[in-house]
Amino acid sequence: MTQTAAKPQIDTSLPRVIEELPLLELPPEELRERQAKLLRLLWCSRRLLFRAAALGLLASTLVAFLIPKSYTSTTQLMPPDSQSTSGLAMMAAMASKVGGGLGSVAGDLLGVKSSGALFIGVLRSQTAQDRLIQQFDLKKIYGKRLTADARTKLDENTSIAEDRKSGIITISVTDHSPQRAAALSNAYVDQLNSLVAELSTSSAHRERVFLEERLKVAKRDLDAAVNELAQFSSKNNTLDIQQEGKAMLDAAGSIAGEMIAAQSQLEGLRQIYTENNSRVRSLEARVSSLRKQLEKLGGKQDNSGGTEPTSGSTSSPGSHAGGPAAETGSMPYPSIHSLPLLGAKYADYYRRAKIQETVYELLTEQFELAKVQEAKETPSVKVLDPGTVPEKKSFPPRLLIMFLGTFLASSLCVVWVVGADHWNQADPQDPRKMLAQEVAATLRARTPWASANGTRANGAGAGSGEKDSSSQGDNNGTPLGGPGKS
Repeated sequence: MTQTAAKPQIDTSLPRVIEELPLLELPPEELRERQAKLLRLLWCSRRLLFRAAALGLLASTLVAFLIPKSYTSTTQLMPPDSQSTSGLAMMAAMASKVGGGLGSVAGDLLGVKSSGALFIGVLRSQTAQDRLIQQFDLKKIYGKRLTADARTKLDENTSIAEDRKSGIITISVTDHSPQRAAALSNAYVDQLNSLVAELSTSSAHRERVFLEERLKVAKRDLDAAVNELAQFSSKNNTLDIQQEGKAMLDAAGSIAGEMIAAQSQLEGLRQIYTENNSRVRSLEARVSSLRKQLEKLGGKQDNSGGTEPTSGSTSSPGSHAGGPAAETGSMPYPSIHSLPLLGAKYADYYRRAKIQETVYELLTEQFELAKVQEAKETPSVKVLDPGTVPEKKSFPPRLLIMFLGTFLASSLCVVWVVGADHWNQADPQDPRKMLAQEVAATLRARTPWASANGTRANGAGAGSGEKDSSSQGDNNGTPLGGPGKS
């Protein structure tokens, strides 16, 4: 039953639509008559249209000149070298792990398509923007209390794009001050260089960091070893044990040879002369003096194996590690018997200082090579066109604003004139017109503060519309709704 009832409704509705379609096609004569009627209406309201256009032009001009000027500074960057690919990949992996907004820069090593995309991500990172906000005090300039709001405003004023064919990155910054716009565009490049250097995790960078720390430790150990060697040498009056030992042995050999020759000569004189002879006494004194010098040079060895100072000595030889050497008489050097012990300790201190010196030299050489290699692997940003102070404003387009304001005011006035004419010509018994009047009356009743003005405006509009219609009909000799004279 339901299906059979629905079928007649569909059949009866379709012919009605088909019957109404030919009514939409108007004959050319009637179409021309309507066009002429519309043009005649606009011509009769030309003064109103001119006034509306003038008011629109005046208002748009005022708005265009009240909008503050904005300047745009542009910086262009060259793409990095192909040698920096490994450094960029490792930097991307590092950027995905650090905080401060750089986690969204690279995200994943497989997600990095090109070095330009990575650079754009670094430039738009929260870390770079926060540094620029702090450097230029943008919260005060933008009138923002929160850093997040200033970051959003900076992102709106900044445009960063990459040319897919050439790989050139363009950074454009818009600001009310041309000097600040140029400074911000160049500051983006500085922040990019700084962040790329900080996030570089290449092997050369890790080696350079390790060598830098190791170099500090080696320098500290070298200073300590040299200081110990200097204190030992100063305490034992030694400069170079090997050279001093050789010199002392040569001197002891010469003195011993002279003493043996003097003793041989003394024995020969004793066979000829008595002990009271002046020559015998002179040789005995000579032999005794040489023996004392030899004892001072070599020191006396006691029964316990140590060395005892000879007559005139002031201190015992250094039998302990690092102890003072035996000063025989006024001799400013240690004795021969104390040289082996001092030599062993001196060689230990000297070897330690020499090892630390060699380590420091090797680390210094490797550190310099690592810095050179790091500079090669770190992606370098090359500025193609630096940001300059713009000479012309980029916003607002005043002529365009004035033209659009004038056109909008004129269009609204045309719509108002045509609408008022259709309202006046509508049948008073038209349900749509009656509904509009009821709605207007209800609104006036609910808004008593605007009812008087609305009534006057409505009455004035209706009166003016009727007056225009009657005057137009008088001028043409026929009513506005009837056909005019050709």
